[in-house]
Amino acid sequence: MTSESSEQAPAEAEKQSRAGRNLPAAIGVGVSLGAMVVASLFLVKDVFVAVVVIALGIGLWELARAFAKADIHIPFLPIVTGGTIMLVGAFYGGMETAAVAMALTVIGTLVWRLAEGVDGFVRDVSAGIFSLSYLYLMGVFVLLMLIEEDGPWRIVAFIVATIASDTGGYIAGVLFGKHPMAPTISPKKSWEGFAGSLIVGIAAGIGTVVYGLDGRWWVGAILGVAGVVFATLGDLSESLIKRDLGIKDMGDLLPGHGGLMDRLDSLIAVAPIAWLILHTLVDVS
Repeated sequence: MTSESSEQAPAEAEKQSRAGRNLPAAIGVGVSLGAMVVASLFLVKDVFVAVVVIALGIGLWELARAFAKADIHIPFLPIVTGGTIMLVGAFYGGMETAAVAMALTVIGTLVWRLAEGVDGFVRDVSAGIFSLSYLYLMGVFVLLMLIEEDGPWRIVAFIVATIASDTGGYIAGVLFGKHPMAPTISPKKSWEGFAGSLIVGIAAGIGTVVYGLDGRWWVGAILGVAGVVFATLGDLSESLIKRDLGIKDMGDLLPGHGGLMDRLDSLIAVAPIAWLILHTLVDVS
């Protein structure tokens, strides 16, 4: 190796360490996923439902693998089956159908786990019901947004506000981050990054609500602030899960991102509050 390449390698490693990810790969994957989501939203809503079902199914699989490292075994089949019925039921039958499906899934999980005996019963069932709530109950609110007349734009507003929060926080954190927000949970998350999240998130919320939903600017600002707060809480919560389980990432499915759960953590946390804000404050024309 030449001296020039030797000098370049540490610089690249330092850049990689500072950024915390492979940036070109992360951008490429993010753009590809975004294009797929937008295409499914505005072409056929049913295809977007399938995208959500597949994404949360993969998320559950990653979560089950992570929990297994701590000898916690999620009853995967009843959770993924019942969770899928919850999502499809929410889209075609509304919240009531999803609620019934969730109740039956809880019962089904208890019955399924009975066959494996008493050892670890409470632990495994609790992890299963947690996963059902953490992933599928949150996902129900995404599909409740979709069933509105202007549903695709509601989804866009929700996703853009969340991604803007993550992007603004990432850029501001890399460039200016000096004061850790929660050093024992997520050392790279800083108050400077949180300020960047607020600036970009509010701007994105206003833009999507005003131009995509013909709503009032202050509704977009509320969506932006809520998106930042709940995306941050979602990210910190997943970081705590990973630290408790002793893992760095939920998986390696997405180059530059880690596992799919490492991207879903913010979205699933923002979904219920985004639904509430848009359902309450944006009129359907």
